[in-house]
Amino acid sequence: MPLSDQARIADERDRPRIVALWQALSALKSTVSFMNTGAHPDDETSAMLAALRFRNGFDISYACSTRGEGGQNDIGTETEAALGTLRTAEMEAACDRLDLRMYWLSVSPEDTIFDFGFSKSGDETLAKWGRDRTMARFVDIIRMERPDIICPTFLDVPGQHGHHRAMTEAAHKVMDLAADPEFDGSLQPIWQVKKMYLPAWSGAGQAYDDDLPPPSATTTIPASGRDPVTGWSYARIGQQSRVLHATQAMGRWVPAGEETDFPLHLAVSHVTGPDQGIASGLAQTLRDLNVAGLDVVQDVCDAASAAFPNAEKVLKHACDALGALRGAARDAPPEVAHKLTRKDEQLARVIQLAAGVDVRVALQDDVLYPHDSTTMISEIATEAGDVSLTPKLPRDWSIDGTTVTLGADVATSNPYPVSYLPGQAIAPCVEVALIVKGVTATVDIPLEVPPLVLPQRSATISPGADVINLAHDRRSVVIEVSDIAPVSAKTALRAPDRWVVGARDGHHTVTAADDVQPGLYDLAVTLDGQEASCVQLIRRDHVAPRILTRPAVARVRVVDASLPDVLVGYIGGGNDRVGHWLDRMGTRVTDLSGAALSDATLAAFDTLVVGIFAMRFRPDLVAAMPRIHNWVRAGGTMVTLYHRPWDNWDPDTTAPFRLEIGQPSLRWRVTDEAAAVTVLAPDHPLMNYPNRIGDADWVDWHKERGLYFAKDWDAAYTPLIAMSDVGEAPLNGALLAADVGKGRHVHTSLILHHQMEKLTPGAFRLTANLLAKRN
Repeated sequence: MPLSDQARIADERDRPRIVALWQALSALKSTVSFMNTGAHPDDETSAMLAALRFRNGFDISYACSTRGEGGQNDIGTETEAALGTLRTAEMEAACDRLDLRMYWLSVSPEDTIFDFGFSKSGDETLAKWGRDRTMARFVDIIRMERPDIICPTFLDVPGQHGHHRAMTEAAHKVMDLAADPEFDGSLQPIWQVKKMYLPAWSGAGQAYDDDLPPPSATTTIPASGRDPVTGWSYARIGQQSRVLHATQAMGRWVPAGEETDFPLHLAVSHVTGPDQGIASGLAQTLRDLNVAGLDVVQDVCDAASAAFPNAEKVLKHACDALGALRGAARDAPPEVAHKLTRKDEQLARVIQLAAGVDVRVALQDDVLYPHDSTTMISEIATEAGDVSLTPKLPRDWSIDGTTVTLGADVATSNPYPVSYLPGQAIAPCVEVALIVKGVTATVDIPLEVPPLVLPQRSATISPGADVINLAHDRRSVVIEVSDIAPVSAKTALRAPDRWVVGARDGHHTVTAADDVQPGLYDLAVTLDGQEASCVQLIRRDHVAPRILTRPAVARVRVVDASLPDVLVGYIGGGNDRVGHWLDRMGTRVTDLSGAALSDATLAAFDTLVVGIFAMRFRPDLVAAMPRIHNWVRAGGTMVTLYHRPWDNWDPDTTAPFRLEIGQPSLRWRVTDEAAAVTVLAPDHPLMNYPNRIGDADWVDWHKERGLYFAKDWDAAYTPLIAMSDVGEAPLNGALLAADVGKGRHVHTSLILHHQMEKLTPGAFRLTANLLAKRN
């Protein structure tokens, strides 16, 4: 459906035409193309890219290996593929701010190239991704985009994230592979990248700890200046992009005078002459491409820029430039054709903005199924020339007048598009053709709200995962099936043998067999006897909506986890569902996430569980900690789940005794989910009551053991376990316990919240122990 009036007004206010025209004109300055490379959404060097694009006029792009599925989520509970889908949408929104062309090595949620969690080794990363797969996909991207320069964001040095190291190693290799006609990883023509730069700055900080110094700088990209029209520094333009990575809590104000330049080290060069600047040895403008007539085109492009802000004069010069460019392009050699195609696209954008073309197109419905029909709605305005619209539709879509119809075999919306190219919208979209001053300028524009196409047979199932605890008397789970398509379909739930299923009003009560054993069991939804898909709708205000489609299967973990006789209060920050899982285990738990933490409130509970990041996202929690400490001394048990040093965690005041969280985080985490665990205090109650924690409880963990381990602590704390990654010294700060008066404080950096989401049995048993009162 169209945007609301309020959303349209906000969008127009946020993107003034005069700024858009100025930024579009800046692209006419240069023909140099620069590709940044990284491993995750938000690895791009935004301020440097802003300066290169809007000051120098470079064509900028970003090649990213993963969708960030293994990262943290500061705005919600989406994880894995759902988080990857959300972070893909964030990356696209960030690209719009920088006019950044985006390419992904990972092409689906099932791709071997995925963010499997933190890694300390590039070799480990490439082994998991598939070295051949990674190189083939990277070569594909290089041959499609054909950059002159590539520049990784991080160095391949010990102490750096293994994903970053893998992409920097791959960037070195792809320089040769993309130019090798014997490497047939792509149908695209071969391409020789001319230069590769490395950052001449350290990647050390809160997360990483580069062991080796950066290489010496051979050139510097000045980025501490300001855009002459907007007055924004390039650092702030970069932050306008970075703030859209909300799941990673990106975006910071850069005060005037604190902007930085970017020193680079020339690592590989295939051009002659000294490297006196980033564009040395390259064709820097159309004049340098040695094609007859292009010198005139560049002169007219320069005149268009000089005419700003006079839109009428800009329009005349840009139209003249486009006509001359197309004439010269007919005799251009193939090796520069891509640069002329890009310049054609850039001039068309300038022409439409200078002519005041304002086109808004939407579908009446933005959630569609096969066989659905909807109406296309459009608004067109222009100050010069004649405008026409031509819908561009995907396969198995059709249009009759303004009625759009989806066929039976229409493709479901893709949560992981392989690229995102601002100004080159993906169908369904509309081609806008403007005929003005003797030329036709065409631009593809996206629909105001991208429609979401759902599968033929789909349903929403809730919950998608549940637990039955044999130590509790509940033996049933209730699965709600809703949003069924087609609506007339007969719904059923396929359960394991001798499990009993009862259905009423879309709710399926499933009771386990009397003699059910611990294990993992599937409950599959069928529609008219056929497998159904489950659709997760992801809507956030700062990005376009997305869907993630998976098999409609709920998973049930049957576990035997004895529970202590306690009343639990859960204080969450909105970033985990530990309170939910405590309830499903059979614990008597109350969610205090929105409650005032008064003395009377605290007195009702035996145990408090403080969720991940809650010290940051519960503003009242910091002030309440002295009161909570008194409650602990009086006999309460406080369990704090992992926090980062910047989550309002004060080493001296947050915990009852001093407890410092380690950073950079790379040094204070265990990334191997199967790392051996040594019990340091085997007789401690937390390792024995009400469940005896043994080797089996550390089996089948997912992603990693834990992160942000404690670095230093008061002697009152007893470290209960030790663990390490291969070749590293043991870390003892994953699970600490201290007697505090009559009570107890337990702090753990194990990712128990994630393990419960993944239905890891040992996580439920260990969590139950952490809740117990001190005897």
